Parts: sequence; C-alpha cells; structure tokens
Amino acid sequence: MKKARLSSILIAVLMLAVAVIAEAQQPKKIPRIGFLGALSPSSISARIEAFRQGLRELGYVEGKNLVIEYRWAEGKFDRVPALAAELVQLKVEVIVTAGPTDTRAAKQATVTIPIVMGFDNDPVGSGFVASLAQPGGNITGLSTLSPEISGKRRSF
Repeated sequence: MKKARLSSILIAVLMLAVAVIAEAQQPKKIPRIGFLGALSPSSISARIEAFRQGLRELGYVEGKNLVIEYRWAEGKFDRVPALAAELVQLKVEVIVTAGPTDTRAAKQATVTIPIVMGFDNDPVGSGFVASLAQPGGNITGLSTLSPEISGKRRSF
C-alpha cells in the first residue's frame, strides 16, 4: 500500500514538473504594431527610420522581439479604410498612422485598439481628439498645432 501511494505521489509530482517545464517553454507573445500609410514608404522613409530607432532605444527590434505590420495605400486614398480594417483584423496591439487620412480611417475601423498619430496639424479640429490636454478615446500622438505662437509667425 505504501509503495502504491508513494508511486502515485511521485507520478503526480513528475506530471506537475513536466507541466511547469512545458509552461516555461511557451514562447512569449511578440508585440505587433500596425503602421498605416496613405502614401508610399519612400515618401516618409526618414520618419520610418526615426520610428524604428526610437523603438530600438526602448529595446524593441523589428524582426527580433517586435513585428511591424506595414500597410501602404501608395497614394490610392480610397484603399486606406480597407487597410485599416485589415490591421484591426490582425489584432495588432497599436496602430501608428502617418497622417490625417490614415488616422481618420483607423478611427473609423476601431474604438478599442490604441491609435498613435504620426502627426496632424489640428487633431481637435479634425475630430480625432476632444482636446490636446485630454484627448480621450483611443487616439493620441503628435500635433503641429501651436495656437499660442501662430500670431507670431510671419509669411515670407
């Protein structure tokens, strides 16, 4: 009886150990970023490289511990909404947009996936965010709007 009980305990411990080892060997989920551009990659190549460099500085290396799903409309603006929907279907963790056309399409495609605008002249006026101080919703990013200095600008 003692031998059978000891065998049962050893088998249970062995199964637990195998389960822990198998769990430890599960690959980590690699984050996926969606990058949406209405134009072509060559039109914003410097910005794309700066984006990749910023990710590298944070420890994310494309192809190693990060996947970036690029979708380019190549100037065919009517394709942008379908490309945004495709990124949503891929269940990317975040969508980075290269401009206002892309941000609008991404906003229409999802209210849950975070959207990071590469830039927009007036995200409040475009209806992307409630205010610059408190954007609300799922959109954040960069804006070139600076009304406090607009009166100081001169045209040449």
